[in-house]
Amino acid sequence: MEYKKIRKFHKLLRAWRWLDVHTRRLRPVGRAVWHVLRRVLGWLNPRRYISLLDWYIIKKFIGTYVFSIILIISIAIVFDFNENLSKFTQYHAPWRAIIFDYYANFIPYYSNLFSPLFVFIAVIYFTSKLAGNSEIIAMMATGMSFRRLLRPYMFTCVLIALTTFYLNAYVIPHGTIIRQQFENRYRRNKVTTAAENVQIRLSKNTVVYIQHYDDRMKRGFGFSLDKFADKKLVSHMTASEIQYDTIADSKYHWKANNWKIRTLKGLRETITSGAVKDTMLLMEPADLIYSKGQQETFTSPELLQYISKQTSRGSANVKQYEVEYHKRIAMSFASFILTIIGASLSARKRKGGMGLYLGIGLGLSFAYIMLQTVSSTFAINADAPPMLAAWIPNIIFAVIAFFCYRQAPN
Repeated sequence: MEYKKIRKFHKLLRAWRWLDVHTRRLRPVGRAVWHVLRRVLGWLNPRRYISLLDWYIIKKFIGTYVFSIILIISIAIVFDFNENLSKFTQYHAPWRAIIFDYYANFIPYYSNLFSPLFVFIAVIYFTSKLAGNSEIIAMMATGMSFRRLLRPYMFTCVLIALTTFYLNAYVIPHGTIIRQQFENRYRRNKVTTAAENVQIRLSKNTVVYIQHYDDRMKRGFGFSLDKFADKKLVSHMTASEIQYDTIADSKYHWKANNWKIRTLKGLRETITSGAVKDTMLLMEPADLIYSKGQQETFTSPELLQYISKQTSRGSANVKQYEVEYHKRIAMSFASFILTIIGASLSARKRKGGMGLYLGIGLGLSFAYIMLQTVSSTFAINADAPPMLAAWIPNIIFAVIAFFCYRQAPN
């Protein structure tokens, strides 16, 4: 037994010696890699860039931002409930639906929509407090520049921008569907369930027309399908009605009743007909019905997919979806621009308190939101590039931010 243990120990010792000999040349390389890795980890360490003073400003920023959201949204809920109470009573809206379907999705939607306003209010409020308490003067007395002072502001803006974009692009659209369904049922009592004279280009050479479509039954009446080749009609299919197959294993299954197909080949024409025909059409019921604010119910990947599909079909109502997609990205950068403006306006200590600059901040915030709405409406109704329209408020206010930054105390 002792002999086996000694033999096993000698095997391990020989393996260790072999490994030591063959890895001796790699040791300098390993030390160099470890040295580079340590430097990279040091650069990525947040403590390298965020000091105790930075954490103090970040906590002030986030705390004031959250408090302003809670305060203003609470007031908005009170006014909204007071305004819609008669409609909720008239259409017998249950309290559970009011709380969980409407206001549970009302809060994140409007909090995210007016996030630039809350950022601006928070920056001006707590920065004016810091300046009034001579804290900013003390910071700059140590040799800190205004550019260095903005570092914790920018770190906080990164967190807010990422959160805003994620909520806007992936989370809020799902809640918007529930909120809009509640509004259509208990506020407006108007649900779009039908469409008239719908014409869709399914592909480059295929056009579908439906005279009347009923979304509740997923059924269309007065159906026709035209196929072209070299700009000439080669097939014309008609059906008295067409029914979407909701229990099929895959999408795009339709069933045509009382159908007739005319096939044209030169001067010859062939007619075939029947009672029922299963067919595949690259369209869904959602493509036939449009409701107000539908673009807000799509996540960003769904928006891209819908825009691509509708563009290939030659649809005319794509611009509002393109504006919504670009607006979500542009809105995320608004926090940086408005933070620079707010910090530049309120960092100097002045007599009279923060009232004047809080008013200026509110005015600029509302001007930004109004300009964003006007540019979006202009892009939808006029022939303007959607991306440019979504970024116009940021471009204009970036110029204002640069001017304010140049006038800031140093």
